[in-house]
Amino acid sequence: MAEYGSLSTHVLDTSVGTPACGVLITLYRVLESKLDEDSGSFSEQSEFIATGKTNSDGRLSNFVPKSKFISGLYKLVFGTGTYFESRGIQTFLPYVQITFQVSDQNSKYHVPIILSPFGYSTYRGS
Repeated sequence: MAEYGSLSTHVLDTSVGTPACGVLITLYRVLESKLDEDSGSFSEQSEFIATGKTNSDGRLSNFVPKSKFISGLYKLVFGTGTYFESRGIQTFLPYVQITFQVSDQNSKYHVPIILSPFGYSTYRGS
């Protein structure tokens, strides 16, 4: 049986007051990022780690192999545009990207989003 890193997420759709089922979520490890403070330009190199879809409760867990969940900078990309489009709802957000720091790979990381067609909020949950 495969061991998984302790990363989970939860998507709640506040426009209908229910969990967001079937949202595609992809995890990347950020290998290098650079912000040029003079020009304002930003560049990034990242590596694909894992992908999955939220279940009927809007949750996704046990999708990141433990061997790939090490200390570093990560980003979760939520396919919000496809989610809303499949429900016939126009959205301002084609995707939501959350960048976060993993300082202890043995700790639990829960990164939920509260979503509507025109905004979102996130926090580090437990």
